[in-house]
Amino acid sequence: MKRLAVVFLTAALVAPSPAQDQSKTARQDEKVAVGTVEVLLDVVVKDKRGRAVTDLAAADFEVFEDGMKQPVESFRLITRNSAREPDKANSAAPERASAPASATPAPSAKPASTSNSDVGVSVVALVFDRLSQDARKRAHDAAMSYVGGGSTLNSFVGVFAINLSVNTLQNYTTDTGLVKKAIERTGSLASSTFESNIVDSGSVINAEQREAAVQAAATAAQSGGGAGAASAGAAAGAASVELTFEEMRARTKETFEALQRDQQGYATTNGLMAIVNSMSRLPGRKAVLFFSEGVSIPPNVQQHFRSVINAANRANVSVYSVDAAGLRAESTLQAAREEINARSRRRMDNLDRAMNTSGPLTKGLERNEDLLNLSPESGLSQLSHQTGGAFIGGANNIASKLKEIDEDLGTYYLLTYSPTNQYYDGKFRNISVKVKRSGVDTLARRGYYAVPPTGSSPMFYYEAPPLALLSGSSRPKDFPLMVNSLNFPEAGRVGRTAVEVEVPTGAFTFTPDGEKKNYGSDFSIVVLIRDQSKQVVEKLSHHYGLVGPLKSLDSVKKGKILFYREANLPPGKYEVDAVAYDALNSKASVNRCGLEIPEAGENDLRLSSVTIIQRAEQMKEKTDSPFLVGDQLLVYPNLGEPVRKSAKQMGFYFNVYPAKGATEAPKLTLEVLQNNKSVAKVPLKLGAPDAKGRIQYASALPLESLNPGSYELKISVSDSKSAVSRSAAFTVEP
Repeated sequence: MKRLAVVFLTAALVAPSPAQDQSKTARQDEKVAVGTVEVLLDVVVKDKRGRAVTDLAAADFEVFEDGMKQPVESFRLITRNSAREPDKANSAAPERASAPASATPAPSAKPASTSNSDVGVSVVALVFDRLSQDARKRAHDAAMSYVGGGSTLNSFVGVFAINLSVNTLQNYTTDTGLVKKAIERTGSLASSTFESNIVDSGSVINAEQREAAVQAAATAAQSGGGAGAASAGAAAGAASVELTFEEMRARTKETFEALQRDQQGYATTNGLMAIVNSMSRLPGRKAVLFFSEGVSIPPNVQQHFRSVINAANRANVSVYSVDAAGLRAESTLQAAREEINARSRRRMDNLDRAMNTSGPLTKGLERNEDLLNLSPESGLSQLSHQTGGAFIGGANNIASKLKEIDEDLGTYYLLTYSPTNQYYDGKFRNISVKVKRSGVDTLARRGYYAVPPTGSSPMFYYEAPPLALLSGSSRPKDFPLMVNSLNFPEAGRVGRTAVEVEVPTGAFTFTPDGEKKNYGSDFSIVVLIRDQSKQVVEKLSHHYGLVGPLKSLDSVKKGKILFYREANLPPGKYEVDAVAYDALNSKASVNRCGLEIPEAGENDLRLSSVTIIQRAEQMKEKTDSPFLVGDQLLVYPNLGEPVRKSAKQMGFYFNVYPAKGATEAPKLTLEVLQNNKSVAKVPLKLGAPDAKGRIQYASALPLESLNPGSYELKISVSDSKSAVSRSAAFTVEP
């Protein structure tokens, strides 16, 4: 039977919930010196016939960052089986030629090695997007041609398929047979598809024609008289009703299609992000061979799409996009142009007839940019060119062009430079590489975000400014922000840690839209967990784009934003840094708390962090939250707000985890300290463990005898073998 020690009135803690997790640059005066950093560049150089150029020296290259020339500090020519040094007098290879592609602390330099061991291996991910039957066959044939007929491959190759999730059909291997079997499986995978509104442009034109007929009938009614006018008026009325229904149908279709495009866009970009991020720790040059019929990047997906490009650049991954549709019967750009023109004519006719200037002139053109982005030459080309890869399209026989990818992976120049701008400011740094030789083309990544390393987590577009702030010496406090981290050492998850951040909603900027009668916002919360060596071991974040009716804005501002994430950390001491960043006015706040994960296992007595309770609420649905007391009561931690003495009592909560096989309940002691002196100390009794092997304890501390000031609530438990204590600070106000 579950036993739960609860000696406070639940109703006293239950309160309405505040606003919770719903879904410009860094400060101009914030300059964060980071010491010497080194940027690594893989540069492929080809002549006009597509052949690799291998006789260049360091002096032949010029690297520019944001238009400023940068000194090249190391230079090598890397080949598939060797790495030779073309210019010994002017170059030195870094100790780790495979350092992350983003700005990273510069290692000590040493002479270039002729061994290939320090430049990693060649890795290629074959990624199949949602494809039609014809495109799937074309992609299958091209991939088979790329793999070839040998028994082993020169590169490690993995095979993946993106639908609404990522399917790993074959992990990275050099076994040709396994890769071919995985490619064969792509032909049997069902793909979720959506129909682009581009192909339905005729319906827009037909609606335009019907509207013209309505206008003609109305004109006849106005110019004529008698029965003719009445008949024309009736016809105009019927046509007007028909037109209204047609517009309703079109609006329904467009709304659903917009949501569907967003879903497809997020599915593709999320899949690519996962694959690219998994390759980030591999040394050497890496490539994604992406078979697709076009990447849908509507406005809601554009920023996430840019995050994929940034992640690829940071991971040193080049994306080679293949338009698997081959030679199209009709150009998608032409189809998009026709629909845009039809919408333009329709909108201008409406303006001419009604002279209605209450709405924006571009109201009928809201999807124009989206329509153009649906072209494979748009999304796929951006993805390739901005990551140092290439776009392969407009040809049914794409197999021959894929051979260039293997050549790019096998022969390239490795350059490093230390930027003249040695600050993490969160801004994007544009990189351009020029070669002092005519008749050649270069492939290299286009830039990087100047942010500190964030471990193995990918960096999303909204994280750059707050990450720059977290690396700075100054810690802005533009609005209140509280953060806390609490450890619950459960069996099998001793390092389970809950991280919470709380910010008043009214601290952020909300922009009203009088025409649409709603409001919008753009802010984010980012948390970095660093170990004792100051290395980032976990990055947690969320972007908030809150939108709602304008009439509810005042009540929304009175609430709070509660950011909640969990991490599973190894034993040790950590610093937890949190930042909330308002992109609309560049204001931010930073705060920090400490965390310690004890060195303990299931055979040891363990104690969770002590939670000071802010409030509680009854839960109807099941949850795995560590703050669920019993079956239905969810408690919310107090992250640092003072406790009013008038509240009479202060709730607290913790879990005790007896050692595996223990037959007696641990002993429990509660102590209140002020200035390291004991104010009160009392032994308490624990119940029996529940089905999960823990003893939950929730109670309340009387406040009548405590004077205003700062205190420490210390909980100690012990058994015959060991003892453990944990504390929580709190402040009492009158």
